[in-house]
Amino acid sequence: MLTEQDASDAGRELSKLGAAKGGEARANKLSPERRREIALAAIQARWEKAGKPAVPIASFTGDLKIGDTIIPCAVLDDGTRVVTENGLTNALLGSRSGASKRLKRASVEQGAPLPLFIAPGNLKPFITKELLDGPLKPITYIQGDRKVSGFDATALPTVCEIWLRARADGRLQAQQADKAKQAEILMRGLARVGITALVDEATGYQDARARDALAKILEAFVAKELQPYLKRFQPEFYKQVYRLRGWAFPSEPKDQRRTPLIGKITNDLIYDRLAPGVRAELHRKTPRDEKGRLKHKLYKWLTPDVGDPKLGEHLAVVTGLMRGAKSWAQFKELIDRSLPRYGDTPYLPFEG
Repeated sequence: MLTEQDASDAGRELSKLGAAKGGEARANKLSPERRREIALAAIQARWEKAGKPAVPIASFTGDLKIGDTIIPCAVLDDGTRVVTENGLTNALLGSRSGASKRLKRASVEQGAPLPLFIAPGNLKPFITKELLDGPLKPITYIQGDRKVSGFDATALPTVCEIWLRARADGRLQAQQADKAKQAEILMRGLARVGITALVDEATGYQDARARDALAKILEAFVAKELQPYLKRFQPEFYKQVYRLRGWAFPSEPKDQRRTPLIGKITNDLIYDRLAPGVRAELHRKTPRDEKGRLKHKLYKWLTPDVGDPKLGEHLAVVTGLMRGAKSWAQFKELIDRSLPRYGDTPYLPFEG
């Protein structure tokens, strides 16, 4: 469980929020998820103030099943796949015996605490500094309302290999043979499928990987706040649209985008082809007036470092394609071939 100090900090943070927004009653109306976010943020802030690194949070959790063995696992918010220390210990050693606990205490007293599953002294020749600084380095993370001790998921095959190497070298005692046998069983199970894929399947993260990739694209393209107004669509873009559609281009700038079709055409040529999911996210963030019209230009939500420059490049290419086309049909063929909409079937030229 979280410490009393952690809980106290979280409570104070929620109280502050209540006072700032109209009282404790208002804070109590927050969803459990939002209250948890605020509490965790307060805890992270306290750790940072104390000079400690922020503790990652388990975004996905599950049970890794290898034969009859079950090991709790998680995917952290930074993408790290982990297995719990208790789960790894039980998988290799079974229930914690008095002897294993004494080994743990002895390792702590020696100033270099080792997890129980590699605590026996006859395993030391096979445990390198690289392993201790790598997969065997403990990871503390938050799951629900408690801190959990775990290891990178690759620690599982690493530990199994340590036990099997010790057995092959004749270093194990007779009573340790069953531990090496269990390590062999686990290694055989892991040989059928990679540990990363196993953890992703157990936690449900495999279904979120595509969504996570899309989220990263949207984070790069779409800003959290409205950007200062700068004109992005030059008249030349609209002149070419009107020319290819056979429309008379309005002489007054204020009338140049009054044709309702212009909005649909712009969505098709620009926002649907800029990056996956960008158009939907821009529309989601942009409020509408009582008549259903957008209150802001969509491009004002684009990030200045990625989204906006990409828009400029895309507009230049589209305008160039329009200049070189003699008809709307020819232009559409060109753009569908060179800049297809995301989610569309790629253009495939077939000769008759």
